[in-house]
Amino acid sequence: MFAARCIGTTTRGVVVIYFGRLGGWLRPHQQVMLVADGNAIARIKQYDFGGVYQAGRSYSGPVVFVPDDCLLSEEAESLGIRGPCDLYGGVVPYPFVKTKSVTHPLVAADAVQPNGWSHLFAEKVLDVVLPGFTAFSARDARVAATRMLVRGTVRAKPPLGTGGRGQASITTLDELDVFLADLPARDIATYGLVLEEHLNCVTTRSVGHIMMGRLTMTYHGTQRRTTDNEGRSVYGGSDLVCVRGGWEQLDQLALMGEVRDAVNRARVYDCATREYPGFFASRRNYDVGQGIDTQRQWRSGVFEASWRVGGATAAEVLAMMAFQQEPALHVVEVSHIEEFGRRRAAPEGAIVHFQGDDLQDGPMIRYSIVRRLAYSARGFGG
Repeated sequence: MFAARCIGTTTRGVVVIYFGRLGGWLRPHQQVMLVADGNAIARIKQYDFGGVYQAGRSYSGPVVFVPDDCLLSEEAESLGIRGPCDLYGGVVPYPFVKTKSVTHPLVAADAVQPNGWSHLFAEKVLDVVLPGFTAFSARDARVAATRMLVRGTVRAKPPLGTGGRGQASITTLDELDVFLADLPARDIATYGLVLEEHLNCVTTRSVGHIMMGRLTMTYHGTQRRTTDNEGRSVYGGSDLVCVRGGWEQLDQLALMGEVRDAVNRARVYDCATREYPGFFASRRNYDVGQGIDTQRQWRSGVFEASWRVGGATAAEVLAMMAFQQEPALHVVEVSHIEEFGRRRAAPEGAIVHFQGDDLQDGPMIRYSIVRRLAYSARGFGG
């Protein structure tokens, strides 16, 4: 599945896939997507694609890594990764930094906390996230829940969960105790547990900034929900409006109020990352949840950051490829779609990345498609 194309004797750069210390098990369709993303990034950079990185091998040109997850600082340094141009993803100084745990403060200054925890980061993002706490012990989790349950339902989030998997709505301390009983104490101590205000009728917006050499792109978008083969509501892809350049270029689009709110919150969160020395990333993606709280008030807040290849990466690299091929292109609207079931087909013009029976998730299809191109920002917003 991860067969590498022969690099030959060329001295130009190579893009390689790398499985890091913090990465977890990938579903077969996720493995396919990782290869597809690596291939696409190689084409954008006009490098060769070298398949999976081989330790001890001598690569004749510059190497760009596409890790399956964030890399730890010392791990990145050992690979020769010195900055964001050397990888598609992110580098973190401590394991918990890659997770949603950094989003919220601790219940007290003397609460259990891992080495490297930044109180200042949590303070700087306090106004752009939902009310909540992060706990690194079951005791602190109970203290946090006791405070929060006064307002209503609490959302418990294991930091390593993706796509909403493993989360639970908590209405009593007894329910929290049942939830905690299924979580290894070691995982809580290492990665923490997030207790956050519960929202109903949620729209999840994606805001991101990508840097690939001299080519930069910033975007806003909306996540899709779909029903998997077990009847569960799961992530179903992303619709993105991508603009060439940085945050300032995205700000020039005619954004509707809720979208601009999400973008502004993501920028504050992104700026706060400097409070974790050693952090850097070429892919910066932020999920912003907007919905109705238990007091029936509209709320908005950054759920978490993603500094690794993710569900929207196939759409990101497709947009980047369009920008690379058309220097005058200013805006690209692109989607990545995940659908479950046997009778699914991609529309004309789509790039199909995976179609078949996934050993874990069953019959499904994943494809990406460019929706619209523009040479100016006129008519684009959201």
